[in-house]
Amino acid sequence: MTIGAEVAAHLPFLRRYARALTGSQSTGDTFVKATLEAAIADEALADSLREGRVALYKAFTKLWSSAYMEVAEPNSDVQGHEAAAQSQLKRITPVNRQALLLTTVENFSSAEAGEIMEVSEDDVDSLVREAIAEIERETTTNVLIIEDEPLISMQLEDLVRSLGHDICGTAATRTQAQEIVAKERPGLVLADIQLADGSSGIDAVEDILEIAPVPVIFITAYPERLLTGDRPEPTYLITKPFEENTVRAAISQALFFGSNKPLG
Repeated sequence: MTIGAEVAAHLPFLRRYARALTGSQSTGDTFVKATLEAAIADEALADSLREGRVALYKAFTKLWSSAYMEVAEPNSDVQGHEAAAQSQLKRITPVNRQALLLTTVENFSSAEAGEIMEVSEDDVDSLVREAIAEIERETTTNVLIIEDEPLISMQLEDLVRSLGHDICGTAATRTQAQEIVAKERPGLVLADIQLADGSSGIDAVEDILEIAPVPVIFITAYPERLLTGDRPEPTYLITKPFEENTVRAAISQALFFGSNKPLG
């Protein structure tokens, strides 16, 4: 038999997932190939794969779990945000890593991830929380807050510190942000776009990005000003009023990938 078009369409995504899970393109491809070979040898398995993406990932998971290999060092041909992500993945226990990848990079729901991993939806949510906690314990950085409303700035400071990070400075204007960055380079920026003196948080962030690639999370009451299509739109954009859990999740993801570009 041959693997149908409906299965073949999902293979690039499965290869992406396998690469992230194992930390190696060659190892990931080996597991994907073994999954397909198992399907060719087993007609019932082949039929099940035609049920969709969940069934394919479930078959892959059974094989990977039975022959688990630790995440390798990043390959020399893996660069930038992907290498940073692989380095972070090494710090997460295997089952937690799997739950995190399925629900973030692969965009499965908790229920779908539970079916793939053969655990409950609540278990998946718990595993993802544990994965994020593992990252947060290991990934500490200095955070610059660009925000002109004192109460919101204080709220963000408390949130950032509760995650174990330090504050390298708070700025209410573009000039203040420039002064802080001249003394200390942040590892993460939380930025509003409309600042106290009429200056732009967008311009302040562009000043920083000219010096070094730093993850940026925009937190604003005017998201439409960043979604015009006139310039590259931000990956991390949170609308005011915000939920603290939303900011927490964005911080974890931005630091996990080490850039403004998520693994894809």
